[in-house]
Amino acid sequence: MFRRFALLAAPFALASTPLAAQQHAAPAADYATELVVMETALGPIKLALETERAPITAGNFLRYVDEKRLDGTVFYRAMRLDWGEQPNGLIQGGAQNEPRRLLPPIAHERTSDTGVLHTVGAISMARLEPGTATADFSIMLSPQPGLDADPANEDPQFHDGYAAFGHVVEGMDVVRAIFDAPVDPEKGEGWMKGQMLAEPVRIVSVRRVEAAE
Repeated sequence: MFRRFALLAAPFALASTPLAAQQHAAPAADYATELVVMETALGPIKLALETERAPITAGNFLRYVDEKRLDGTVFYRAMRLDWGEQPNGLIQGGAQNEPRRLLPPIAHERTSDTGVLHTVGAISMARLEPGTATADFSIMLSPQPGLDADPANEDPQFHDGYAAFGHVVEGMDVVRAIFDAPVDPEKGEGWMKGQMLAEPVRIVSVRRVEAAE
């Protein structure tokens, strides 16, 4: 079930930034964004999606929102890194490759092109190879520059990175509560074993702010 998304972060050297340097990287004021509210079983998370800087990725997420394809999905993973300042890691959720929810995969948008980076609160698409992302995503608890694209790197696996496409603007306390939820040491496959939440956190609904108010 989890193999399709197992490569999120796996081949990359995830880095931690001291807490004093961590900031919620709010979307740049000069660029258009779209607000959505993700209602979870632990509370709401408000996100600003970068519709101008990352139009393919943000537009894809909004299509899932508008068609209610994320309603009833879950956050199922908490990747906790045991080095650097804490908390260090990410949470992951989405459709888990459930066929009835999926739209076609989208073209990959490099962070080196969009300028939307994996900072605290960033939302990013899960994928295998570039161009395979569909409906699973992660939210950063800490800066993860190892997930950003690095086209000049000598190692080709670092060239494309993952597609960040927005940021949490309210509700990081909810993100942290999901991150802190108990994991099942027996759930998951391979290096992801022990990262799966014992009780996944339900995503009740995701709506554009206009529809949520």
